[in-house]
Amino acid sequence: MSMMAQLVSHKEAVVGKWLTRVIETYPPETARFLRSQKDPFANPVGQATRQSLNTLVDLLIAGLDEAAARTALDPVIRVRAIQAFTPAQAVGFVFELKPILRESLGPASQNSAESAELDGRIDRLALIAFDIYMQCREKLYELKANEMKNTTYKAFARAGLIKDPDKEPDNE
Repeated sequence: MSMMAQLVSHKEAVVGKWLTRVIETYPPETARFLRSQKDPFANPVGQATRQSLNTLVDLLIAGLDEAAARTALDPVIRVRAIQAFTPAQAVGFVFELKPILRESLGPASQNSAESAELDGRIDRLALIAFDIYMQCREKLYELKANEMKNTTYKAFARAGLIKDPDKEPDNE
């Protein structure tokens, strides 16, 4: 049986193990909540993560459509980008899939052309995740800078330190 066929038959277990590893990257209290709360409305992060991981495994099996992978990774990475994760912690969960696959698929997943191809797809997933993370962080820094600029401008205006150009007399 090919490695991809094995992955199809073990998909649910692989996604479950991967979800567990992702949840373990959160602080203990958050991890307990993500693990125990099954209601998607009460736990949208857990629900989005599970759906994303499920989709990502499907994409790995199918050959990895990078646009679809970006769409699947986006909600997970967005949440991690605004939390106290380093870049490595935010995207490192992608690499956790490699040992899970080796463990779940057994000897067939070791040192074969299929294994190397799957590892390459996982590496591409990690690069896509890193790109998404950086775009989110850039947007956060941009929003913070604009907020600071607006706050400073308003403070200077209240203090009378800024002149309104529309109210200045012409000196022609």
